[in-house]
Amino acid sequence: MALSAPATRPANSRFSSGPCAKPPTWTLDALKDAPLGRSHRAAVGKDKLKAAIEGTREVLGIPADYKIGIVPASDTGAVEMAMWSLLGERPVQMVAWESFGAGWVSDVVKQLKIDASEHVADYGEIVDMAALDYDQDVVFTWNGTTSGVRMPHGDMIPADRAGLTICDATSAAFAQDLPWDKLDVTTFSWQKVMGGEAAHGMLILSPRAVERLESYTPAWPMPKIFRLTKGGKLIDGIFEGATINTPSMLCVEDYLFALNWAKSIGGLAALRMRADANAQAIWNFCATRDWIDNLAVEKATWSNTSVCLKFTDPRITDGAAFAKAIAKRLEAEGIALDIGAYRDAPAGLRIWCGATVETSDIEAMLPWLDWAFQTEISA
Repeated sequence: MALSAPATRPANSRFSSGPCAKPPTWTLDALKDAPLGRSHRAAVGKDKLKAAIEGTREVLGIPADYKIGIVPASDTGAVEMAMWSLLGERPVQMVAWESFGAGWVSDVVKQLKIDASEHVADYGEIVDMAALDYDQDVVFTWNGTTSGVRMPHGDMIPADRAGLTICDATSAAFAQDLPWDKLDVTTFSWQKVMGGEAAHGMLILSPRAVERLESYTPAWPMPKIFRLTKGGKLIDGIFEGATINTPSMLCVEDYLFALNWAKSIGGLAALRMRADANAQAIWNFCATRDWIDNLAVEKATWSNTSVCLKFTDPRITDGAAFAKAIAKRLEAEGIALDIGAYRDAPAGLRIWCGATVETSDIEAMLPWLDWAFQTEISA
């Protein structure tokens, strides 16, 4: 006998982990003031870019002496720019517990070919960050977007470190605590927790990172798109709105809307509370069922944005096929879009719980997940 489908449906079924759902109050009218067809170097363009930088500083509480730049190629471009410009002055410790972190390891070891040690944990686990040598440079992700494992805090990073910490925070910024005094380089993209459009990255530099840039020249040729200094001095314009390449003013306008929405609901504290509530709804669901669980092992490392789930029912013989069937069924019903696990991750689901997602939509989706599971397991 066919199971009855739940009566309530999510108002917004977009649970993709990037690009992510737009802010709840977003409409196309949010873009009406974008200076389209104008130069980004005109006064109106510079003002918009400067507003995006300072709005980021305000919402995230970034110290006044940290530099914030808008750079090309999303978070990937920002991370690569940092690694190519800063690494090589001393040995580096490359840390990974999911696919994007593993990508940074590969780039440093295989492309830059510098003195690097690798510290890798399996999906669901996390590297012992307290065991690292912070007198070397350390490159790591704060939140593993493809594994749902996050840093529980930054207490293990010493204040008197000699090396730089380079942190990919793309699915953590605006949803988790980032201790700025422990981070020398921080990167993220607009498309994650803020639901912005893709292709633009943010690069945040501490005074220690700026000092490294101005005192160290890498041994390799530097592509123009990565250059942060000229004549041994930081190119300050990059951090005042003079971008390295032409930005999309449409995307900038979209990000400004997201920042203003964040301010209107109470800033960073409110954004974190929304993400926490979304993730908690899923955790509560899993706690009352014996066929699904969090992929992250330690509760302190459970992500509140990229919540990754695994099926644990012993009747499932092909985990990958079963997970794909669940995701496909929920998409076909218009209940949950793009929730399959990342292609390199263990079989399961990945449900985005960032601040632009409404908890009511998570709560309306979960009974359908129950229905999809019971339907597939009985097939």
